[in-house]
Amino acid sequence: MTMLKTLPALLLAAMPSLALATTYPLTVTDMDGQKVVINHEPQRVILQDGREILSLALLDRDNPFRRVVSWNNLMKKQDTGSWNMLKKRWPEAEKILDMGFSDQGEVNLETVIAKHPDLMIAQLRAKPALKQTGVLTQLSALNIPVLFVDDELHPVQNTAASVTLLGKVLNQEANAKAYTDFYTQKLNAVQAAVKDVSPKPVVFVEPIAGVGGGGESCCFTHGHNGWGALIEATGAKNIGSDLLPGTSGTVAVEKVISLNPDYYVMSGSKRGGKGNAVIPLGYNTGISEIKASFDRLRDRTGVKDIPAVKAGKVAAVYHHFYNHPYNIIGIEMLAKDFYPQQFSHVDPLADYHQIIRTFTKLPDEPINIEYHPQ
Repeated sequence: MTMLKTLPALLLAAMPSLALATTYPLTVTDMDGQKVVINHEPQRVILQDGREILSLALLDRDNPFRRVVSWNNLMKKQDTGSWNMLKKRWPEAEKILDMGFSDQGEVNLETVIAKHPDLMIAQLRAKPALKQTGVLTQLSALNIPVLFVDDELHPVQNTAASVTLLGKVLNQEANAKAYTDFYTQKLNAVQAAVKDVSPKPVVFVEPIAGVGGGGESCCFTHGHNGWGALIEATGAKNIGSDLLPGTSGTVAVEKVISLNPDYYVMSGSKRGGKGNAVIPLGYNTGISEIKASFDRLRDRTGVKDIPAVKAGKVAAVYHHFYNHPYNIIGIEMLAKDFYPQQFSHVDPLADYHQIIRTFTKLPDEPINIEYHPQ
């Protein structure tokens, strides 16, 4: 009798995907706080931001492209190492319509509609532009639901919640929960370790350093979002959060010098473009190439005079963790830089490879996610 009673429970535990199967139709609340009705399991998805493919990699693990009929392939433009990795594993990705769904809402919607999509996944930051250009109205008229997710405006609050939301909508709840459990455990560990540390460091971050002005300009930064939010997740004070009225902007290097940050962070990724001075972190780049770009940017006029830079309290991090479902690795890297004693046991690179091996079927290739001067 005992075996008969426990057998259903054992079978349930062995089949988590069945235990957490989504029932349609369903109504969910997205990251914009809007109720969205999903009538059936989506099979033909458009991605307003193609980097969302990394969230799908956590869910549709065998092939994250299997539902995607149209996308904005930002990786091809901004992170060529990741794009080459993806298309090598799933060569059919090159044939998917790249419709250039920009944050300004510019798109040939007729071409996209011809793909008969049944869902659009969009980043919350893009909503104002998509609304202003009428894209949301047109999709609504065609009964194509739009689901807003977010791992950039409020990454600490919304990244795990967005993965959970997508897992439910796409009938991949078990895979979503596996990752969000890991994510939450790592985030809680960081925040517990820094809770009682005083004083907290003051930090200036320069996202995608060297991207404009011939590699000589400075200093673009983030406010409470993106890299600014990841800095704040470590308990540190982000200078841009105090100075910027919006999500991003430029601060004069003289102002940065006067504020005397304890740490200076630059981000970068391998990308195309002539005369590109960005630090080429990511897949398939060599340390000598990374070091050359880092040294050039560190030694720019003004930047080299920042006290933290003079003292060697400067590092480069892989840019795309700022809007990335794996941004917990960005948080760990920052925490280890800012609080070396508390995080001496943490290995962000090992944790990144653990994510790739355990929660995706992405190729587990060598990657440079940070650089520190010797």
